[in-house]
Amino acid sequence: MNGGTMTEIWVYLSAQPLLWLTLTLAAYLLALALHRRAGGHPAVNPVLISVSLLVALLLLTDTPYPRYFDGAQFVHFLLGPTTVALAIPLHGQLKRLLGMAGPLTIALVVGSLTAALSAYAIAALMGASAPTLASLAPKSVTTPIAMGIAERLGGLASLTAVFVILTGIVGAIFASGLLARAGVRDEASVGFALGLASHGIGTARAFQLSEQTGAFAALAMGLNGLFTALTLPWILPMLAGLFN
Repeated sequence: MNGGTMTEIWVYLSAQPLLWLTLTLAAYLLALALHRRAGGHPAVNPVLISVSLLVALLLLTDTPYPRYFDGAQFVHFLLGPTTVALAIPLHGQLKRLLGMAGPLTIALVVGSLTAALSAYAIAALMGASAPTLASLAPKSVTTPIAMGIAERLGGLASLTAVFVILTGIVGAIFASGLLARAGVRDEASVGFALGLASHGIGTARAFQLSEQTGAFAALAMGLNGLFTALTLPWILPMLAGLFN
């Protein structure tokens, strides 16, 4: 089979919507297999590996992102039902959740504000532009909410998506180890910290540790999205005045 024939076959396949959905699922299954072969080591992160594989494939085939998204958008659609389904394991932890309502509320407020304002302040001191700062501030919030917040603040939704994914991957790789070194071993506390700092990707890592850890991570992810969406549009303009 010559090169011209292979090119024609690829052009035909790349126009089929199911191709990119299939490749997306295949990339994740391969990444998940590598993760399991590595004994579940957090550094072998399935999201990082699958995203890297897909980006490399898009670059090698010179495929524009809109064409990829047309085929893989069913995965995007499933984000909504999957997020709602996270309430199921949380319901099983309801009794403990009510008993920890006070400490969790304090952790939510302190953690959410620290995540947003520290990133903003560091970037501002390094001379980042206003759109970059607005894009960076909601980095610890799940992607759909973060993109909406960034657009409202004058940021770039696409840049925010990059910051969110990077934050999630870094948190999923390092957070559980850092918490263990700090002596934090309670499953609820570890899960809440993971979900608060690294949203959905951290929550996926938390479910790998235990169901209780994942349940509290899911709670933190949802509450952090709500709290940040309500507070950041009010706080950030005041903070911007301090750095101008």
